[in-house]
Amino acid sequence: MNAPALSIDTDEEARLRELMRLLRKADDRAQEEERSIGDFRIPRSRIPERHLGSIAALTKAEVAVMRFLGWGRANADIATLLAISENTVRVHLNNMCRKLELDGVRELNALAGLLFHPLT
Repeated sequence: MNAPALSIDTDEEARLRELMRLLRKADDRAQEEERSIGDFRIPRSRIPERHLGSIAALTKAEVAVMRFLGWGRANADIATLLAISENTVRVHLNNMCRKLELDGVRELNALAGLLFHPLT
């Protein structure tokens, strides 16, 4: 026995095609929207609205520290990896908290994880 063919009227088919076109367009736009943060490209969707403007004020060194912080590295590890002192790491952390108007390093750590932790 043959299964009955699904019948879709032409108006419904046209609406479905338009919906698919709009969904593809939205996907393409979402993939294009990235922001430069230091030397890194971050998907726009990962950056909270509150930090969109101020995140551009970070220096390349601060962003490098933030990247390792987002990967869960300790200050001593970050200092070793970037060949700077631990005190310099702390200065960068404090400067980022001030620039991003965060209450402390814990908030910075959460933001760094949001921006730089790989999605798996």
